[in-house]
Amino acid sequence: MQEIERKFLVTSEEFKTLAFTQNRVVQGYLNSHPERTVRVRIKGNKGFLTVKGKGNEAGTTRLEWEKEIPLTDVELLLPLCEKGVIDKIRYEVNVGKHVYEVDVFLGDNEGLIIAEIELSSETEPFEKPKWLGEEVTGDVRYYNAYLSQHPFQNRKD
Repeated sequence: MQEIERKFLVTSEEFKTLAFTQNRVVQGYLNSHPERTVRVRIKGNKGFLTVKGKGNEAGTTRLEWEKEIPLTDVELLLPLCEKGVIDKIRYEVNVGKHVYEVDVFLGDNEGLIIAEIELSSETEPFEKPKWLGEEVTGDVRYYNAYLSQHPFQNRKD
């Protein structure tokens, strides 16, 4: 149940030509407290309930518990969520031995593209495609829970 993940900004849309899947993702947060987040998500035609714990100091590792739940349950829970829904298209791209999940944000976060890679350890080597930009692992400004309340389009930095 440990998630080890690194995040990067994306510098071009070249990844789209390499993607083997794409799904629309809509998610809301029942709780976005930094110590624990609880979200509901629609990914394609499936529903999920996810609980994430606080990350380690580097922001790479944290507890993640996720269960598939009926889509109708997610639709009932979304109106109970905190303000700010995340809406994005997720592309999955094979690079070497890994899969990058590349999120193209819509709505209030339009203009932001983030790639994530899950690893088996914090020191596991991985290939970096040329469309990867700055690493933002551990930068809370790029956490979905933060973006739901502080949209990318409102940032001034």
